Amino acid sequence: MSKVAFLLANQFEDSEMQVPYDEIKKAGHQVEVIGLKAGETLKGKQGKAEYTTDKAVSEVKAEDYDAVVIPGGSSPENLRLDRGVLDFVKKVNEAKKPIAAICHGPQILISAGLAKGRTLTSYPPLQDDVVNAGAKFEDKEVVVDDNFISSRTPKDEPAFVREILKKLA
Repeated sequence: MSKVAFLLANQFEDSEMQVPYDEIKKAGHQVEVIGLKAGETLKGKQGKAEYTTDKAVSEVKAEDYDAVVIPGGSSPENLRLDRGVLDFVKKVNEAKKPIAAICHGPQILISAGLAKGRTLTSYPPLQDDVVNAGAKFEDKEVVVDDNFISSRTPKDEPAFVREILKKLA
């Protein structure tokens, strides 16, 4: 089975972490929560979920994971300025491994310089950011562009999870 990294910081959108995390785990894959510090307790912005990071991004290598999931909320904003996060995502992309980003998740792809020439969706107010980064924006529940999987909001989680599990199969 696959090993999947969840990139997470405080103020994540609760269900955008919980639903993919639980479903990927239920499908038999190994999941690890990666943050800026190991052992840090992170809380969702709705107050319904909390996770403790398994490892710091500075401790992990892209080659040790088969896919990355980037939940939305304010978490991506809290991660996108960290060079280690951006380097990790770039290396995962270079290896053509799946990167799944929902809601504000594409902010990390943009900051890593990976959006140009790609087709993405995101939380609708980020449409200009996606386009200004050189990507094509599509307002759909899920967009799959090669190794990128993107979705807009919690209501799109079933399609988001379905496409992640297809890539992991």
